Amino acid sequence: MRCLVCPELGPLDTLVLEDRPDLEAGPEQVVVEVRAAGVNYVDGLIAQGRYQMKPPTPYVPGGEIAGVVTAVGDAVTGFAPGDRVLAMTGFGAFAGQVALSPLSLHRLPESLTFAQGAAFIQSYSTALFALTRRSSLTPGEWVLVLGAGGGIGLATIDVAVALGAKVIAAASSPERLAAATAMGAEATIAYESEDLKARAREISGGGVDMVVDPVGGPHAEPALRATRAFGRYCVIGFAAGPIPTVPLNQVLLNNRTVVGVDWGAWAFRDFPANQALLAELLDMVEAGRLHPATPAERPLEHGAAVMAGLLDRTIAGKVVLVP
Repeated sequence: MRCLVCPELGPLDTLVLEDRPDLEAGPEQVVVEVRAAGVNYVDGLIAQGRYQMKPPTPYVPGGEIAGVVTAVGDAVTGFAPGDRVLAMTGFGAFAGQVALSPLSLHRLPESLTFAQGAAFIQSYSTALFALTRRSSLTPGEWVLVLGAGGGIGLATIDVAVALGAKVIAAASSPERLAAATAMGAEATIAYESEDLKARAREISGGGVDMVVDPVGGPHAEPALRATRAFGRYCVIGFAAGPIPTVPLNQVLLNNRTVVGVDWGAWAFRDFPANQALLAELLDMVEAGRLHPATPAERPLEHGAAVMAGLLDRTIAGKVVLVP
């Protein structure tokens, strides 16, 4: 099988393709032929050594796959060759095969393609975790989504609409705003050229109830100021680069709440609760309440370029690698 290997943490152009022997299933393992592997912003940070998690090298990047079961261990029940599945792998996704515990596997809904499944878990789990576990979204509330054309932004729009909210999408380009509108946003703000605070207040009739922010940077403070009294601000990440500073008096004066959203760390600490969250998401897919976008597909050898494009924000939406 082919793998994309990171020989050492640092520049992405050091990643190389390697041929490795096909995998065999251990007694409690399932081997999955990877049909698509999701590429996420964090994958590039890890490979560059810029993330708190630093895997020993060499390693195979990527943590999200969809594919077909090809072999099961003697002690495995519940899965058989030919099953369509999706999973978080930790690392090792940018490869032709992965060997996993059956506890990591979930059946891929028939309504999702392999590409959609490979790009689903991280973005959608983060969105539902933010809106229902770290905060509590009520039908009819206004949600302002920053970075709305990215993977987490689009997933948040989809989940928020499914939960009955009204979404304002804020992004940097017409293409990203068009993708957000297609996902269900009621209104858009081009925050590079429009007054984010004023427009969000105008559209929502006085202020939004919740902000979901995976980008940080200069848009954080005006987004916070755009919330109404008792508004909630969900901090997910800092894709724009700089970690923002905000005037805490703006939190105090209107009884606002700022919450951190780290789905990955929570999922690692509370496996049963995360399994329940993912089951909830898959039920929403089966019921037709969620509509994941179809990601762009790239060959495995483009993995480094895709990670670089996500880091410098020249790539919008979701991309998967197809081994």
